[in-house]
Amino acid sequence: MHSIPRFSHSGRFRLGLLLGLVLLGTGACAHLAIWPGEKPPASEFGFGPRVSEHGLYTVALEPAEALRARRLQKISVLVRDAAGQAISGATLSVDGGMPQHGHGLPTQPRAIPASAHGTYAIEGLRFNMGGWWVLALTIDGPLGADRVIFHLQI
Repeated sequence: MHSIPRFSHSGRFRLGLLLGLVLLGTGACAHLAIWPGEKPPASEFGFGPRVSEHGLYTVALEPAEALRARRLQKISVLVRDAAGQAISGATLSVDGGMPQHGHGLPTQPRAIPASAHGTYAIEGLRFNMGGWWVLALTIDGPLGADRVIFHLQI
């Protein structure tokens, strides 16, 4: 008869620490805390334009083609101020995930300035399955730092 191995107190601690580091490394812990699991109304979905959380920027997404699961996507991002003037020279950070599944994006997309004034390009964005996704953009620009969230149905 085989006995079930038991971990000592220090062994359980090391196992828990390892699991915690793996989850932290994948970003799962952060994503669970950022987005609620309750799906917003249909009016909250789409490419915008959306006003950032503190009202500093108005942001719209313009995908190069229809967003689909299991494909790398390229999305143009238009950033404007409240008066509609293009915002150049900003740095955009991309984050996101699937709230109902508790995981983040399967890739690490990045946003770079595009050729047009106030336009940026998100490259390397991938959604690994269909469903409700959240795409969060943090904008650090001349008006300050702010964040805008897009709810997408893939």
